[in-house]
Amino acid sequence: MKKLALLVLVVSFSLHELTAQPVTSLLKAGGPTPASADPLGRETPSGTVLGFLKAAEDGNYKAAADYLQMAAARRQSQGTDLAEKLKYLMDRSFVGGLRRLSTSPEGNPEYGTSNDQTIGIFSYGDGEVPVILVRVGDPNSGKIWLFSSETLSKVPELYDNVHAHRVENKLPQSLVRNVFLGMPLWQWLALFAAIPFALAIGWIVVLLLAIPRRVWLKLRNRPNLQSYSRMSTPLLLSFSALVHRIIAGYLGLPLLQRLYYYRIVGVLISIGFFWFLLRASNLTMQRLRISAISAGRVGTGTLIVLGERLLTALVVIAAVLATLGILGFNLTTVLAGLGIGGIAIAFAAQKTLENLFGGVSVLADEVILVGDYCRFGDRTGTVEDISLRSTRVRTDARTELFIPNGALATMNIENFTRRDKIQFNPVLAIRYETTADQLRYLLAEIRRMLYEHPKVESDSASIRFANFDNSALRLEISSYVLTRDANEFNAVREDLLLRIMDIVEKSGSSFAFPSQTVYFSRDSGIDKEKASAAEQQVQQWRDQHQLPFPDFAPEDKSAFRGSIVYPPPESAIGKNERLL
Repeated sequence: MKKLALLVLVVSFSLHELTAQPVTSLLKAGGPTPASADPLGRETPSGTVLGFLKAAEDGNYKAAADYLQMAAARRQSQGTDLAEKLKYLMDRSFVGGLRRLSTSPEGNPEYGTSNDQTIGIFSYGDGEVPVILVRVGDPNSGKIWLFSSETLSKVPELYDNVHAHRVENKLPQSLVRNVFLGMPLWQWLALFAAIPFALAIGWIVVLLLAIPRRVWLKLRNRPNLQSYSRMSTPLLLSFSALVHRIIAGYLGLPLLQRLYYYRIVGVLISIGFFWFLLRASNLTMQRLRISAISAGRVGTGTLIVLGERLLTALVVIAAVLATLGILGFNLTTVLAGLGIGGIAIAFAAQKTLENLFGGVSVLADEVILVGDYCRFGDRTGTVEDISLRSTRVRTDARTELFIPNGALATMNIENFTRRDKIQFNPVLAIRYETTADQLRYLLAEIRRMLYEHPKVESDSASIRFANFDNSALRLEISSYVLTRDANEFNAVREDLLLRIMDIVEKSGSSFAFPSQTVYFSRDSGIDKEKASAAEQQVQQWRDQHQLPFPDFAPEDKSAFRGSIVYPPPESAIGKNERLL
C-alpha cells in the first residue's frame, strides 16, 4: 500500500507537469506539424480544435471566437458568449477522440471530405448532435478550418439543456467556482476520493481471480507456493486504474484535462500489465530452470537463465514502446530508429554477438558443463565457468584459460569427464632371446591376469604378439579400466604394470632396451631353469589340448573373471575395504 500511495503521489505531480506543458506539444506528438501561414494555426482540423481549446482554457474567449464560422459583425457581438458555451459543451458532452484529428490540411477521408470533417458528437440524453468543421477561404490566411455554423446554431439550446442538469447546481459554489489547473475543485476532490474506492474494487477482483487457482491446487493436491502473491500487486495496479477511469468517466472532466487523465491512467494500466507479464515470465523461467537442473541438464538450466534475461529485456522494451504510444508519440519513427540503431550495433558488436551465440550453442548442445575435464586444442583443464562471452578453464598448471565462446563453438573439444571407462594399452618390449614357448607363457599369463582383474573389462581385454622391432619383440595390450576417475585409473594402471613385471620375470625373460647393448663380459643369458619350467607348462597345455591360442576357451574366461583380489590383500586400501 505504501508503494501505491507513492505511485499516486508521483502521478499527481506528473499531471501537474502535463498541464504545465503546451497543449500542442502533447497532442501533436504523433507527427510533425507543417509550417502554418495562419497565425492561429487553423490550416488543419487539429490546429483549429486545439487552438480553440487552448484559447478558451486561458479565458481568452474573444480569440476563441476566431475559430467559429460566423459573420464578423455577429462574432463581434455574440462570439465571446458562443465560444464560452461551445467550450462548456466540449468539456461536458463531447464524445470523440482528439488524437484522431487530422494534421493534414486536406483532413482525414475517413471522417469526411477535404471541405468538411465530423470530429465527434455532442451527446445529451437520447440525442446526438454532430460536431462539424468546415474549410473556408480567408482573405488573409487562405484556406482555414472553422467550427461550422450548423454546429454553432445548436450550441445555445444544447448548452441550456446540459447546463440545467449539471451536477454543480447541487454542490457548494466555492467548490465550483474555484479552479485549479483548469478543473474545478470538486472534480479534484472526486478524483482523489475515488482512489481508495478503486483500490478496494481492484483488490476484490484480485482475490476473486485467486479462487480458481486455489481450487485447482486443492484438487491436484499441490502445495500453494504463494507465487500468485508476487503477481497480485501489478494486477491490483491495473484493475484499480481501470476502475478509477470508469468512475472518472461520470465526472465530466474538461476535455483537455480528460486527455491528460486518460493518458496517465493508460500508462498506469500498461505498467501494471507489463509488470505482471515480467513477474509471470520470470517465475516460469525459474521453475523451468529448477526442473532442468533437477533432471541433470545443467547446460539447459544455464541457457534458461540467458533466455530469462533476454525475455526481460524484450518485455521492458515493449513496455517503453507501449508507454510512448499511449503518450501520443509516433511509434513508426521510433521503430525505424530502433531498426537502424540495431543494424549499427550489430555491425559494431559483431564479435560480441558471435560470442553470445557461440555461448548459446555450447549451452544448448551441452558439449561441456561446469566441472568437466576437457582438452581444448593442445591445452587441458577443468571448466570453471561458462558465461555469455567466454568460458573459463583451470589448466593443469593451475593457470586460468579464457576461451571466447565464438572460438569454442568451432573448436574440437575432447571431454574426458564423459568417458565411461579409460583405455589401458601399453606396449611391451621383450628381449629377442625369449623363446616362442616363453612368449606363449607371457601372453597366456598376462591375458589371464587381464581376465581375472575386477577393474578390467574382460570382454574387450586382449594382448597380442604384434611385431619384431629392431631391438625387441613387441607385445600390445588393449583393454579398458572400469572407472571414470583419473586418480583411480592411475592406481589400477600401476597395479597392472607391476603384475605384468612379475609375469615377465616369472617367465624367465626380461624387458628389452631400445638401444643396442655391447657386452664386454660373458652374458648369463636366459635362466634355463625358469625357461624349462615355462616350456614344460606350455607342453602340458599342448598335451591337455588347452593351449590358449588364439585365446582361452569361453568357459575358462568366465571362470577367470574377477578371481584376482584387487586391491591385493597386502594393500592397506584392500584391508580397509574388507573391514567395511
